[in-house]
Amino acid sequence: MIRMNVSHILPFVVLLVTLTSCSRKYKIDGNSSITSLDGKQLFLRTLQGGQWKTIDSAEVVHGLFSMEGPLDSVMMVTLYMDDEGIMPLILEKGKVTVTISNSQLEAKGTPLNDALYEFIDKRNAMEVKLDELDRKEARMVLDGANLEEVRAQLSKEAETLVDEMNTYVKGFITDNYENVLGPSVFMMLCSTLPYPIMTPQIEDIMRTAPMTFKDNAFVKDFLSKAKENMKLIEEHQKLEENRK
Repeated sequence: MIRMNVSHILPFVVLLVTLTSCSRKYKIDGNSSITSLDGKQLFLRTLQGGQWKTIDSAEVVHGLFSMEGPLDSVMMVTLYMDDEGIMPLILEKGKVTVTISNSQLEAKGTPLNDALYEFIDKRNAMEVKLDELDRKEARMVLDGANLEEVRAQLSKEAETLVDEMNTYVKGFITDNYENVLGPSVFMMLCSTLPYPIMTPQIEDIMRTAPMTFKDNAFVKDFLSKAKENMKLIEEHQKLEENRK
């Protein structure tokens, strides 16, 4: 089962450049209702050459912060406080409004940020539905339902929800093969795995992926490691079969 939420994706949000331009600017206006952020320095960081590079920074003053600067290419970055990743952002032309609270992390105002956070919101809503199945089982059993019948029913519901989530994630990636969102969400998906491996869903995504997507540095690196691991797994299975 492939499951993902915002907390999972932060360590894996890195620079994924797909578009270039000149004479463009980004602007970020942020507000936070978390009092502990007041007086703190926030940083926009991206991974380059295996190291995190700071793109911009700003101090939170009375719950507000602002950053702006020139933009040579569209990229995905992470908003950090010290060494703690808070949320992903896409640097693109235009003004982005960032909201940080105990119940909400959101970036809105530009096309790719709007699309990213719509995806995250929908994906998290599906995650909540899955989590609710455990509570639903407890309620049904307390109401006198047969435990085995309840589990059989909820197992089917869980399978349907997982299929729906996987289809949604795949659709979002394929719809965004040619921009920064496709590789970004693909790596979010891969980050939920214990180690790089070719799952049926990943194979399905790669089956129709254009070369621009496959040639992305992070996608290419994952696929290389995944294929190596698959080969090792096959060799291990053959050894186990020969021992029988």
